[in-house]
Amino acid sequence: MTQAENFSLVLGGPLYQLWRRTRLAGDGLQLLHRRITTMVLLAWLPLLLLSVAEGPAWGSSVALPFLHDVDLHLRLLVALPLLIAAELLVHARRQLLAGQFLERGLIPDAARARFDAIIASAMRLRDSVAAEVLVIALVYLVGVGLMWHALAGFELTSWYGVSDGVTLRPSLAGWWMLCVSLPLFQFLLLRWFFRLFIWTRFLWQVSRLELGLMPMHPDRCGGLGFLEEIPPAFSPLLAGMGALLAGMIASRIFSAGASLTDFKVELAAMVAVALLAILAPLLVFSPRLAAAKRAGVIEYGTLAQRYAREFDRKWLRAGAPADEPLIGSADIQSLADLGNSFQVVKDMRLVPFNLRTVLQLAVATLLPVAPLVLTMFSLEEVLLRLVKVVF
Repeated sequence: MTQAENFSLVLGGPLYQLWRRTRLAGDGLQLLHRRITTMVLLAWLPLLLLSVAEGPAWGSSVALPFLHDVDLHLRLLVALPLLIAAELLVHARRQLLAGQFLERGLIPDAARARFDAIIASAMRLRDSVAAEVLVIALVYLVGVGLMWHALAGFELTSWYGVSDGVTLRPSLAGWWMLCVSLPLFQFLLLRWFFRLFIWTRFLWQVSRLELGLMPMHPDRCGGLGFLEEIPPAFSPLLAGMGALLAGMIASRIFSAGASLTDFKVELAAMVAVALLAILAPLLVFSPRLAAAKRAGVIEYGTLAQRYAREFDRKWLRAGAPADEPLIGSADIQSLADLGNSFQVVKDMRLVPFNLRTVLQLAVATLLPVAPLVLTMFSLEEVLLRLVKVVF
């Protein structure tokens, strides 16, 4: 297998090696259920057991019992598994990441060595021990500190501790949440952001090469149309981010009496950030596509002009042989085919994705928020409205 075919955004790094050694993953990220089960048992189950042991798992002994903390449950039971599952789906599209550039002849022979160097650089960055150590440092030095400060700012008695608005006195469950559960989740999330950085860097470096784009390619993207199949692979990641927002909104609705419509700005911002994170890296090819389209319109326009002039001279200016019939002539079909080809060039897109891709990513981001619609309407009302729309 060539280096390009072996390239994967997720198949490397210290955590991946740890999962392999502990039999939580195979070489191709198999055993997904083991990883999800292990991470949930490590992050969520101790919180439940400690809360039960200390008393505030349910009931009215504290203002926020453990089982009523919707934000935490969505974070650890929904978003966390989605972050892990996203790796497998992204890995499944690995050959589209680099191999297709070679198979489609987009990388000229003169640029092959530089292309291989770009792939090697991306893989070294993906496998970097220092990078993941830095992520862990950020989680504990910044993430945990910010979370501690935020929790201390509320006068609240809860399953994770007691705060007077200035000082937080964590329970045993609270210590586990602050030292293990939330750092684990934050690490996996920041690790994904680092991988998106590697993806963006890889695409930007490839876009600097002299790519062999074909304006007449039927994908109407110069041959880069395969890239639009990659963003949907990030849907679990976006759904995980949506679950974070859903947890925050749900906690406000259930504890402060807020309404889902109060969070229109947050919902729009989350969708915008999600689309930007996944689709913006593909925009690095836009200048190349625009240049290829301009050149294609000129070149194929010149070819069409020559053919149309010869067709005019032959069939409208008495240039055709007397024994050559007009009916059944291949010239007319060829003129129509040339017109279709020229239209393909004119319709060439300047971005390697389409509206369907945008909608797929937006839906994936908002899907975890959808159940909160039931806080505004009963299930019976929702079903009745759907029936009215259909019939």
